[in-house]
Amino acid sequence: MTDKKKTSSKKAWVIILILFLLAVIGGLAYLFLTQRQQMNELVEQMEIEKEELQEEYEDLAIQFDGYQTLDIRNDSLQDLLSREQQRVQDLLEELRQTKASNARKIAELKKELATVREVMKDYVRQIDSLNATNARLTEENMLVRQENQQVKEQNSQLSTANAQLTETVTRAAMLEVTTCTITPLNKRDHKTKIVSQIRKLQFDYTIARNITCRPGMKDLYVRITDPNGELFMGEGLFPFENQEIPYSVAAQIEYSGEAYNGTVYWPMHTEVVNGYYTIDFFCEDNLIGSFPFQIKK
Repeated sequence: MTDKKKTSSKKAWVIILILFLLAVIGGLAYLFLTQRQQMNELVEQMEIEKEELQEEYEDLAIQFDGYQTLDIRNDSLQDLLSREQQRVQDLLEELRQTKASNARKIAELKKELATVREVMKDYVRQIDSLNATNARLTEENMLVRQENQQVKEQNSQLSTANAQLTETVTRAAMLEVTTCTITPLNKRDHKTKIVSQIRKLQFDYTIARNITCRPGMKDLYVRITDPNGELFMGEGLFPFENQEIPYSVAAQIEYSGEAYNGTVYWPMHTEVVNGYYTIDFFCEDNLIGSFPFQIKK
């Protein structure tokens, strides 16, 4: 009887051990399947992320193709655009060859995409600025040609030079007026907002720091135009684009390569009218800054 009990007890322990092992194996199998499913989902998500990033690169490449068809008329800017376009193509090819599981490389390529987009925004701003400046100067030259026969003859040369104006304006970045604040003054040189009391305009400007620019004394010329496009005439002419054109104010500055703050004034000899005015800064045969400002009641 005792042997039977022992045998029954052993069988019970064996059954318990088998059930325990089956439970452990089942748990491990469940854990393995769960982790495998999570891994598959992660890989699928990374594949989607790679596809989305590739679509963004392809869209950016198409945008660069569109800018290459524009008549930019600036060799240096055209070269920069071509370089960035090639860079996008290289990064796109690198992305295509990168495995979706390489999360670190995907993150690097996503960061590069953001950098290229910022660069492209800056190029677009330069193109728009150059085109706007070119259009405005062309219109102004037509008005000067109507008022003065001598300027009319000179403008015939300027018409052929306008094709190179974009490149000339880009070179002006060597010396650049970055800010200009306009303050209307009354007859006591106090700030005023009343149009009828304005007797003088004060222009506080800043020339950006540029250690690549040759330091020394420089002649600064300022042209101010009213809402009708009429130039506030000064006492002389200055050289620009192989010509002599009139200016409103001239000043001599000593530029050291560091940021330079200066001020010029224009006495209002005529009645002040409401509207948008423009002030242009020239130095060393370059347009180095252009700022619209508004006078209103």
